[in-house]
Amino acid sequence: MDFNRYCVIMCGGVGSRFWPFSKAAKPKQFLDFFGTGRSLLQMAFDRMQGIVPVENIILITNESYGPLIKEQLPEIKDSQILLEPARRNTAPCIAWAAHHIMAINPDAMMMVAPSDHLILNVDQFRDSVTRAYDFIEKHDALVTLGIKPSRPETGYGYIQVGEHVEGNFSSVKTFTEKPNEDLARVFLKSGEFFWNSGMFFWKTSSIIKALNDHAPDVNTIFELGKQYFGTPSETEYINTHFEACPSISIDFAVMEKAPNVFVETVDFGWNDLGTWRSLYDHSPKNSEGNVTQNCKALMFNSHNNIVAVKGDKLVVTSGLEGYIVADVDDALLIVPLDEEQTIKQYVNEVKTLYGDKFL
Repeated sequence: MDFNRYCVIMCGGVGSRFWPFSKAAKPKQFLDFFGTGRSLLQMAFDRMQGIVPVENIILITNESYGPLIKEQLPEIKDSQILLEPARRNTAPCIAWAAHHIMAINPDAMMMVAPSDHLILNVDQFRDSVTRAYDFIEKHDALVTLGIKPSRPETGYGYIQVGEHVEGNFSSVKTFTEKPNEDLARVFLKSGEFFWNSGMFFWKTSSIIKALNDHAPDVNTIFELGKQYFGTPSETEYINTHFEACPSISIDFAVMEKAPNVFVETVDFGWNDLGTWRSLYDHSPKNSEGNVTQNCKALMFNSHNNIVAVKGDKLVVTSGLEGYIVADVDDALLIVPLDEEQTIKQYVNEVKTLYGDKFL
């Protein structure tokens, strides 16, 4: 096994589009959506077994989720958990992880992976990950995984492939944020566009240089404290300075600007599991197209719904078509599946009216 290979799993998000199941105290990455006995985070950790040494898996999260990580991944040492004192999107998160790993191993290569993805074909995923590590070992490259699209999805970003390099690797021509449906159909038909998976590979030296060149306002904060990384003073430095970082994604900060960005096009049954629709699509359905998530439901003349209820409550519906019914603790959500992208707005309204009580 290559001890220069590291994996950083980002697990600090709130997952507001999965409200009310995903709440601030226990967001979606810590939930077992499929009744397998493993949360999304645990599944992400499991997929990396044998690809990188366990001691080279780094978890980066909000400081409030440290105990949840220790509970779900007891084999992880405290030194492998980086606790952010504030939420600042993915660029500061990745910058800290890169500087942290660089202090431990200057020759390190790192993968960055979200903790809340669904991967249906794990063997193909592992092959793709191994190829990406091999590619960055040979090239000064920033690599992202592009997923072959299966539908004109408007909820994902897209990557347009450029010149072919080798194997499944090409240069990146353009990034496009979530398109409207007409544009998404054009992307799908062209064959040149792939979903942006949010999974990245690079040498730590390459991403730190890219951050310095294209996002110096992010990188400078970590450069100024690099003598503390890998020492007992690192946590104190981060707690004092991290909040000064601008809140910006790694896509905007680096990937859309750097000249050495490449994409490995892959197809291993990927879904970011970011919404109720994605959970519906990947769950077993009865003959009426209904999904019940580990709950009791009697559904009359009802089709293509997803019902998720915590506890021993019985749900009875009649004439319901294409709805989300999610009931947990003190919150009940009833929204058409086609309007799921507005759930985040509804959560913001809940916060405005009621504070954090229901979040």
